[in-house]
Amino acid sequence: MLNYTPIPLTRLQIGRQLPVDIWTPDGRLLLRRGQALQSEAHREMLATHQACMTETDAQAWKKSLERDMRLMRQAGVDMVAIAQAPMPAEILDTDYLEGRDVDGGWLDLQDILRSLLYQGAQAATPLPRLEGIEQKALTLLRHDPDECLFVLFQALPDLNLGYCATHALLSGVVCVLTADKLAQTDADQALLLRSALVMNIGMARPQDSLSRQHKPPDPTQRQIIAAHPPTSSDILRGFGINDDELLGIVQWHHTPDAATLHTGHLTSLRLLSLSDGLIAKMAPRISRAAMTPLGAAKSLVLESTPGTAVLRPAMAAVLGFYPPGTYVQLANGETAVVIKRGARANTPHVASIMNAAGMPLSKYVYHDSGTASNAIFKPLAGSVNIHVSLDKVRRLRLQHEI
Repeated sequence: MLNYTPIPLTRLQIGRQLPVDIWTPDGRLLLRRGQALQSEAHREMLATHQACMTETDAQAWKKSLERDMRLMRQAGVDMVAIAQAPMPAEILDTDYLEGRDVDGGWLDLQDILRSLLYQGAQAATPLPRLEGIEQKALTLLRHDPDECLFVLFQALPDLNLGYCATHALLSGVVCVLTADKLAQTDADQALLLRSALVMNIGMARPQDSLSRQHKPPDPTQRQIIAAHPPTSSDILRGFGINDDELLGIVQWHHTPDAATLHTGHLTSLRLLSLSDGLIAKMAPRISRAAMTPLGAAKSLVLESTPGTAVLRPAMAAVLGFYPPGTYVQLANGETAVVIKRGARANTPHVASIMNAAGMPLSKYVYHDSGTASNAIFKPLAGSVNIHVSLDKVRRLRLQHEI
């Protein structure tokens, strides 16, 4: 789960915009960045809710405070006044950690990637940050691909986390797993991940806004959506990227059949396009429900074309009909979360989290859905109304050696 750090509430000034999101320790959003503390009563309310920020934001905000204090010392400000200095209202791009400095897991990485995508063309030192994110993601993925899928599919319905970054990471992970199944080289797999991370940098903030919008995109928004592949490619050129294969994959990821890349990287382009569309179908919006993973997998296979006939079944196979982190109803009426892929696409390992009456279980119960008594009755779209503990899932997997 995402790591949080307490907010220094006594250092917040009333009426001053906050440069970070404020959360509860269990991940509920209290204030969005750009909003302000309204009163002393508001401060007390935040204290009651144990207001926190992500570790990424905490490190960056600390750097900005240290810079302000250093400037105050240079200006001869009294040390007592410096010690009581309020938290800055602005965090510079250069205050954020590079990806290689991340010690946490997938949600910490998601937080850092979201910051980079939001900054877009104005991002400072983007290439070292992008390289660090990529290397960390590959390390985590190689270590435990099922936990990777579990965490990211759990994050996908949580629009407060920032859909753009979750979508990018999950699309990249699906690409890498599929490319590995197709015996593509490590270099091709890294190229796919790198392309997925930045394919939507040209519309990161609008992408998050659209996910929370109650109505379909208006004409202006549709224009942004249509223009974002070349916009993303232009931003990457501005970063100093001159890899024509990467730039081409990003530019044509919505229209792969119009690309002129050579055969090897046309396959990579088609993989990214398929993954991008697949994750979008399984992602909920305020304006529409998510497609079930089973429905998405069926559409993936049924919509096959000559150029994707080999790619689509491979992608469906690496995810299965019920990917880790998604929900199912068992034949016994219990609601379960998938915790690991199984020997076959339709028989994953699951953990019951709610009984047949819909009551949460304090102790998760492991089932192998390949047995008739624990068979899956149907998939469930989106999320359930309880918090699923990654720690409990880890312990269950360890206990049953799966």
